[in-house]
Amino acid sequence: MHYWSKTYIPTLKESPAEAEIESHKLLLRAGLVRRIGSGLYAYLPLGKRVLENVATACREAMNEAGAIELLMPGILPAEPWVRGPRWNAAREVMFSVFGAGAESKAPEEPQYVLGPTHEEIITPLIGSEVSSYRDMGKTFYQIQTKFRNEIRPRYGLMRAREFLMKDGYSFDESDEAASATYHRMAQAYDRFFSMCGLKFISVEADTGIMGGDFSHEYMVPAEVGDDDVVFCQESGYAANVEKATSGLVPKDLADAEPVGDIEKFATPGITTIAALEAAPYNHPADTQYKTLLYSGDDKLFAVVLRGCDDLEEAKLGALGYDVTRPATPQEIEAAMGAKPGSLGVVKGTIKERGDLDGIYGDHAIRLVGNGVTGANEDGYHFRNVNVARDLDIDRYADLRRVKAGEPCPKSGKPLEIQKAIEVGHIFKLGDKFSQSEKFGAHFHDDQKQTRDAVMGCYGIGISRTLQAIIEQGHDENGIIWPWRVAPYQILITLLDPDMQEAVDLAHSVGRSAEEEGASVLIDDRSDRPGVKFKDADLVGIPLRVTIGGRGLKNGIVELKWRHESDKSEIPLGEAEDVIRNLVRENREA
Repeated sequence: MHYWSKTYIPTLKESPAEAEIESHKLLLRAGLVRRIGSGLYAYLPLGKRVLENVATACREAMNEAGAIELLMPGILPAEPWVRGPRWNAAREVMFSVFGAGAESKAPEEPQYVLGPTHEEIITPLIGSEVSSYRDMGKTFYQIQTKFRNEIRPRYGLMRAREFLMKDGYSFDESDEAASATYHRMAQAYDRFFSMCGLKFISVEADTGIMGGDFSHEYMVPAEVGDDDVVFCQESGYAANVEKATSGLVPKDLADAEPVGDIEKFATPGITTIAALEAAPYNHPADTQYKTLLYSGDDKLFAVVLRGCDDLEEAKLGALGYDVTRPATPQEIEAAMGAKPGSLGVVKGTIKERGDLDGIYGDHAIRLVGNGVTGANEDGYHFRNVNVARDLDIDRYADLRRVKAGEPCPKSGKPLEIQKAIEVGHIFKLGDKFSQSEKFGAHFHDDQKQTRDAVMGCYGIGISRTLQAIIEQGHDENGIIWPWRVAPYQILITLLDPDMQEAVDLAHSVGRSAEEEGASVLIDDRSDRPGVKFKDADLVGIPLRVTIGGRGLKNGIVELKWRHESDKSEIPLGEAEDVIRNLVRENREA
């Protein structure tokens, strides 16, 4: 048993000015963490207990799924990253460390980095240890501090520069075996997030710089989430908006026939979709073609969408580029012969077609059929532009951001969009990391042939999950912890800490609860009952047992669940057995 007076729980009446969202406010008010610097937090005793409980639940789920725990360093040599497949894409979010002898290197060539994840480390590590197909089928994981150079840390632990993460890596001999491992890890994730008491959604997700065949994110619906989840309740379809598709464009859609000859017309000073919608032009956004220029791996390419649609930049990765960015106005004018706002990809109008690595059309531009686009001449546009006849499209792809109300790709019912917090992400990587001769993980199959391991990787934000639990589980009075991850599961509030009879009863009840496996905190402070009850609600311990006052004189103790408003009164003689049973029920739930 622990005692409130002998631990450190510095609760606050008011929310600090730095706190932006409710879970961040409660982290600070309940005395779980304190800010050390921008995106850096110290875990105080209650916060550390919750963090350890979340990590323990994660270990249980991983171990049950057959994963093997190890531990790698947080300071990593930069050299494996430089040799790896994503150095250029990842280095901007990594902290560099310059150690002994670093003065001989250029500033852009660090000797060490602080690890945001460990694919570049574990792949050569396991590759040097494993050589036979008999050693394949292994999944390793660690729970380790990670680092990310967030430009704008915010929301407390949600977007911090230092965070606790579970990262796992699987090595299989075949694609089929890797898919089975992926499915097993997905089941383990379901179990872990359920143990944490979270309502969550598993959604299809973009693989991003990780690459690989496919991935799923584990999202906790919340009003303050950084991500948008697109879903259909009827079909069960769910995807991050970065990956989401809809049934907007029918699969059997035929290209529209031309409505007339293409016609060039003057649009002096008109450089936006909205300006072309207005009088005297009166061309609705969904009848316009919007042309955007991007740089992918230092090569320019064009993207064409409907004027009413927004580009989902995460989908550009499907075009085969590792690093993309919007082209500069100077790059655009040099390649197209016009400034942004007058661009188009009508055949024969691009200044130097060879300057573009590719021209990609979003599928939905086929819904326009015949529309308006820039003439690649400042102050001029074309009308009657037919998709099939006039646009110089190399390839069609899904590039637009899905909107609420569009038909679900499975059921046809309207899609919904909800904010959510990402707490986990799993990837089927394939051989992106293992195939390198100098870097990878290879093995000999049963025919003595050398093959690349088929990999997967699996991440859970342990500290982020902690805050997501608070974001989803709180009321106007404070936190409501689920039983499994609570800092303590039972709070015994002593109203008369100087009364020996009350103290003895608290010890007896506490021992009974601990014998059944519960963690117990006794509030033995001399504060007024109102202060103790407010603090009890604020820190959110699941079950409060109140001993003392009139209740003790009347031979009863009071029980109150944090998530319920009602209280119950238990005769003194039954209190220990009742609490034992409650602990047993919640432990086995």
